[in-house]
Amino acid sequence: MEYNRKLVLEDGAEYYGTGFGYTGDAVCEIVFNTSMVGYQEIISDPSYTYQAVVMTYPLIGNYGTADEDYETKNPTIGGLIVREYNDLPSNFRYTKTLSEVMEEYKIPGLAGIDTRKLTRSIRDLGSRRGIITNADTPTEEALEKIKNTPVPHDAVAHVSCKKRRYSRTANAKYNVVAIDCGIKLNIIRSLNARGCNVTVMPYNTSAAEVEKMKPDGIFLSNGPGDPEDVIPVIDLVKKLRGKYPIFGICLGHQMICLACGAETYKLKFGHRGGNHPVKNLETGKIEITSQNHSYAVNEKSLENTGLKVTHINLLDNTVEGVSDEKSKMFSVQYHPESAPGPQDSAYLFDKFIALMGGNEDAGNRLRPYCNRSGGGVRLCGHAGVLSA
Repeated sequence: MEYNRKLVLEDGAEYYGTGFGYTGDAVCEIVFNTSMVGYQEIISDPSYTYQAVVMTYPLIGNYGTADEDYETKNPTIGGLIVREYNDLPSNFRYTKTLSEVMEEYKIPGLAGIDTRKLTRSIRDLGSRRGIITNADTPTEEALEKIKNTPVPHDAVAHVSCKKRRYSRTANAKYNVVAIDCGIKLNIIRSLNARGCNVTVMPYNTSAAEVEKMKPDGIFLSNGPGDPEDVIPVIDLVKKLRGKYPIFGICLGHQMICLACGAETYKLKFGHRGGNHPVKNLETGKIEITSQNHSYAVNEKSLENTGLKVTHINLLDNTVEGVSDEKSKMFSVQYHPESAPGPQDSAYLFDKFIALMGGNEDAGNRLRPYCNRSGGGVRLCGHAGVLSA
């Protein structure tokens, strides 16, 4: 096989392969995901902005892409690195190949490399920056491009909506304001399915503007980058804590903790996949969760914040959830909306609904709502329609 593309890491390591998707250069942080299915949801998850994802599952592209399975309308992932790419999908729902989508959104792909070796390198040495480039690019030139490309701190501003959007449902009972830091569409679907009209607002929306909308609850979304960079949302939580029920997921969880005085730190290689065991300390149950984050909350820093740890990761004991019952505020580090991944934790949306309805305990008793499985297979549920 003749290689035409390669990955060069900032430490000089090189991995040669063949390109698919977009053929331009891309400097990204290199991370890995252990999910076996759901590559379309992964490439369209805004949390992967400025990151190239190494898929540990060896065969990618075999079921193409379907119009209904995007997690954002304009994917912003930095790149995709796989062992084997299949450009002949077998799926009655598919409308485009993965390569066609990646070319459309200028996402470079690299196939044919030893993804096991690369994943072990990331686990042993940590996430590093790299460049996907042509195979004949001199190593020194590639390293110079990495060095001269600044580390971005505008990821949330890049993916957040620029004006309010609406996603309404029939017979709605609650009005939720969702602060968009890179919100996944399946979060909106999950709220719509539970009787919520959702108004999606830019990340820099002021607390005063939110209060004018008289919401029943506030949702803080997932998103890319360092939570400490998202100062407008941290300030918003400080001002609205205790005034409305607040639910945060992933980056939203981290920003809630920062607003309450806790600290965050960057993990060595992050958590990304659909098989992470998390223990619910309130029920004692183990949940298999979908995860995608580079940062975590420092547990010791939670002292005197009013936040109680509710969930922990059983792989490394990191904080996976917190709550402030007095303020009707809670958050989790992982993704209960899945897409892709297991749906063990969908009850958390029911808990949010219960808080808005004044029944704080109901959420723990409601049956998880099943809306989508990994791999783009829709099981049941209602998809709201976003409009400007």
